[in-house]
Amino acid sequence: MEHKPNEFVKRAMKIDIIIVYIQRYRKGHEVHFVPPLTGIHLAALTPAKHTVRVIHQQVETVNLDSEADVIVLSFFSGFAPEAYRLATEYRKRGKITIAGGPHVTFAPEEALRFVDSIVIGEGESVWEQIFQDIEQNTLQQRYIGEAIPLTNIPTPRYDLLPPQYFIRRVVQATRGCPFTCSFCTVPVLNPGFRTRPVEAVLNDIRYNKFKWWWQRKTVWFWDDNLTANRPYIKELLRQMIPLRKWWLTQASMDITKDDELLDLMRDSGCIGIFFGIESFGQESLEDAGKRQNKVAEYQGKIKKLHDRGIGVMAGFISGLDGDTPESIRDMANQLEEIGVDVPFLSILTPFKGTRSYSKMMDTDRLRSDLGWEFYNGYNVTFVPSKMTPAELLKAHRDLWRSAFSLQAIFRRIGRSLFTLRGGAMMMCSIMNLFYGLKALTNNEPISFEGTDEYKSIRETIDLIPYSRQNSLS
Repeated sequence: MEHKPNEFVKRAMKIDIIIVYIQRYRKGHEVHFVPPLTGIHLAALTPAKHTVRVIHQQVETVNLDSEADVIVLSFFSGFAPEAYRLATEYRKRGKITIAGGPHVTFAPEEALRFVDSIVIGEGESVWEQIFQDIEQNTLQQRYIGEAIPLTNIPTPRYDLLPPQYFIRRVVQATRGCPFTCSFCTVPVLNPGFRTRPVEAVLNDIRYNKFKWWWQRKTVWFWDDNLTANRPYIKELLRQMIPLRKWWLTQASMDITKDDELLDLMRDSGCIGIFFGIESFGQESLEDAGKRQNKVAEYQGKIKKLHDRGIGVMAGFISGLDGDTPESIRDMANQLEEIGVDVPFLSILTPFKGTRSYSKMMDTDRLRSDLGWEFYNGYNVTFVPSKMTPAELLKAHRDLWRSAFSLQAIFRRIGRSLFTLRGGAMMMCSIMNLFYGLKALTNNEPISFEGTDEYKSIRETIDLIPYSRQNSLS
């Protein structure tokens, strides 16, 4: 029986925050490396009188018969069908359902068909108000979150993380990014560039109630571009030096122009930096809005990190307008030549709210017959410029198999013995071995079109029919 708004009760509530997920690999994840920050961050913001659980569907089974009064669903576009299925099932059981996240922000009318209330934008400014409204039986259908200063962000509820994650201390020091890459939702979701007080960040880093030594040692900064504000990051790193931690984050390649920053990164324990390199073709970089990336400079920039013993993780996107099947396959050799320690390989995904999405809409290149589950970074949701969707998918899978072959993995690990410090070598080796295990077990990303794996997924998420066509504009 579906709930009615006037059945909401004024009392301490039980709240389940679910980070929604749909399986993306044929055989699942052998290692769950690092958790999202959203759930444990929202839990920390929840008024203390309420009881909160955080469920990460990637590693935990969702209980449809939960005793929770309120179900909060956070999800990206690729996981929207599962979120809508869960919301429908929970509403049948009389639960209050609230949804937020990137997809909800850009497809609010669609989301409201399945939940009682939505949060558009950042949730901190409205989070406490939502629960006050529930107590007063005045829950609104939509809440507009504002981009507030990060001065009062509490330490995340690390105690609510499931035990499966290898790294557990996830921290956010800044929010936003000064760049406007065409495929990225950050400039719209997190406008401007904001910083937390250094001491607040240090408090998160000092949290040490973790079981294993590497979890107490390692900090994963979930920042979009941690180093964008140079005075801020240098002060933070200076104060991190005495803490003797290892840390990883993502940043833009322009950090290599600042030797003082690189030295501080080394001295404060940086063991890994993620760069969005994206492509080796200048036309493709123009399409991505990555004019700051210069192909001829890649190797020299990576060497400056290696000279300080810091590992380089790098993202590469297949399907940009300058790409061909041959150029995509060639990336396996090119990323090795420039010295990338751990590659991350995805297919261009034009998420709602991005310039890529608008461009595909304007040129009638979006494949509107596909469900949102295709928007997971590993499937083709548009008509590429210089190949067919099938050719793009095959080229990406060929690249995947080459870059994550056992030979390529052990070449990267072997090189790291001479270029990386102990912590960086260990972390990059673990990441490479994670992909090596996938290669051994043939555990590739699921190709959704016409496969048995996809059929089994659809049997679950297709319980809730909906039309993407109505949400494409």
